[in-house]
Amino acid sequence: MFLSIFDIFKIGVGPSSSHTVGPMVAAARFLDDLRAGQGLIPGAGKLASLGCSLHGSLAFTGKGHATDRAVTLGFAGFEPANFDAETAAKTEALIEKTGTVSPDGLGVLKYRQSEDLVFDYDHVLPAHANGMILSAYDDSGHLHTRETYYSTGGGFVMTAREMAGETMMAEQPDAPYPFKTAAEMLAMCRTSGKTIARIKRENETHHMTAKQLSSGLAKVWRVMDACVERGLATGGILDGGLFVRRRAKNIYESLLAERGLNLTAPHTINDWISVYAIAVNEENAAGGQVVTAPTNGAAGVVPATLRYYLDHVPGASEGKIEDFLLTAAAIGGLIKVNASISGAEVGCQGEVGSAAAMAAAGLCAVLGGSPGQIENAAEIALEHHLGMTCDPVKGLVQAPCIERNGLGAIKAVSAASLALRGDGSHLVSLDACVETMRQTGRDMDRKYKETSLGGLAVNVPAC
Repeated sequence: MFLSIFDIFKIGVGPSSSHTVGPMVAAARFLDDLRAGQGLIPGAGKLASLGCSLHGSLAFTGKGHATDRAVTLGFAGFEPANFDAETAAKTEALIEKTGTVSPDGLGVLKYRQSEDLVFDYDHVLPAHANGMILSAYDDSGHLHTRETYYSTGGGFVMTAREMAGETMMAEQPDAPYPFKTAAEMLAMCRTSGKTIARIKRENETHHMTAKQLSSGLAKVWRVMDACVERGLATGGILDGGLFVRRRAKNIYESLLAERGLNLTAPHTINDWISVYAIAVNEENAAGGQVVTAPTNGAAGVVPATLRYYLDHVPGASEGKIEDFLLTAAAIGGLIKVNASISGAEVGCQGEVGSAAAMAAAGLCAVLGGSPGQIENAAEIALEHHLGMTCDPVKGLVQAPCIERNGLGAIKAVSAASLALRGDGSHLVSLDACVETMRQTGRDMDRKYKETSLGGLAVNVPAC
């Protein structure tokens, strides 16, 4: 499976790529199968109703992550890439009133979220912590169609059959520069004399035109940057019951007021980096439009680092945005393929840690780093997130998630700077660090992997 840059950077909706975007995508896929008549149980009657059971992390933190809402809206025909919040709210009210959904081409189907969507806390499905079973029933109440889906992080969704036969490669073998490891990537850079961004670009344009690639990347950055701007302009309290106050607007206004007064210490630049990331993740927590980078929970790190470059680095050029994103996506693909970007599978090291590695690589690239320095930057950023747990309070993508993105962006900038001070040679390779993350995630207790059963989630009052 070729991992495109648009697999890593997907336009979606908050608060979670694995718990909101993925389940909505799964519901849409299920509807497509129903329209095509796939998976029909022999002897089943006319399609009449829908149901869903959520398992593992989708059950434990599903309410805080709006998984139930995502499935319901997915059954109603909504998809993350073109999600409209106002229309969704009206549709939800109609579903609640009528106890039905009306997806295109399937007629009116019985579905009441309070009865037909089950949080199964007792049964974890075997292939991944984020499992869900979608079912359709006929007019006699007998099973019509059933499919098991896994939301594997970053909005990626696979069926049980696809998981069983999964073969995934960061760059497809028939692409000009196929690589599955950082070592292979660096070897190709050496032999070809090309940058990581260049070989990633040529792999992408093997599957699309250069115009399509540039247009898609421009759209990704527009959505990222618009998310930053909305977050910087919006105050208030986030929904969910924790009464978390949105801070980005006040911090940003105070930073603007201090500009030019020569009253701030040099380390105030960290506040600028943080505020961009916090703005994005406050928008994500509010259910706004974000770009997975590589997940929603870590969506603020890459755009914050890129905004830092554009707004604060002398000589920065918007012409380098594509190289930043291409380089970051190459690193994100390696981590996805060889470990995981799912908090439910490996903890937050796989989300904010991966995002920091991607952002560090992208920044190092646009600051003139060599392939070796870029790989070193990614490794430094990831290494110092190893072991980070995913322990959202009340299952909401708010605490510690929002602030954690700010610190992830600061680490990304620091990692790029350190790498640029060296020649690219270093003791711990990115491949070794990614494998360490995979092993650490495997050994991590389940209560620290997006179940809200341990860590801050049980030590901070959720009321």
